[in-house]
Amino acid sequence: ESAPVETPVEAPATEAAPAAPMNEVTALQEVLKRAVIGNGIVRGLREVARCLDRRQAHLCILARNCDEPAYVKLVEALCTEHSIPLIKVDDNKDLGQWVGLCKIDKEGKARKIVACSCCAVRDYCTQDNTEAFEYLQNYIKTVKAE
Repeated sequence: ESAPVETPVEAPATEAAPAAPMNEVTALQEVLKRAVIGNGIVRGLREVARCLDRRQAHLCILARNCDEPAYVKLVEALCTEHSIPLIKVDDNKDLGQWVGLCKIDKEGKARKIVACSCCAVRDYCTQDNTEAFEYLQNYIKTVKAE
């Protein structure tokens, strides 16, 4: 009985960083990473507005520190009009890094990060429902209910 208990403990130990307690930010990072790998994400106002208007987006992410009020107003209006969930993140540099708008150096650190004020997920690119995907879906439902 002790061997099966040790096996699950070893699996999360190899993923020490992602196995941190799940919250909105870590779940969003994981989902965005999978979407970027599967080419299921659009970045920038023009692409996002087109995707939202065609009702192709499952989720929209907007940076709170976007300095253009018309930009924020347009994205929020399109999301509410088409009933697409909108999640706001604190920093556009972080969002840019999460959606792959950066270079990764030899040490694995992000360099030359380009700010991204808005992105939309067209395809989650998950064949199986991961823990991050489930957490994010539950988070969206609770935010919608409020």
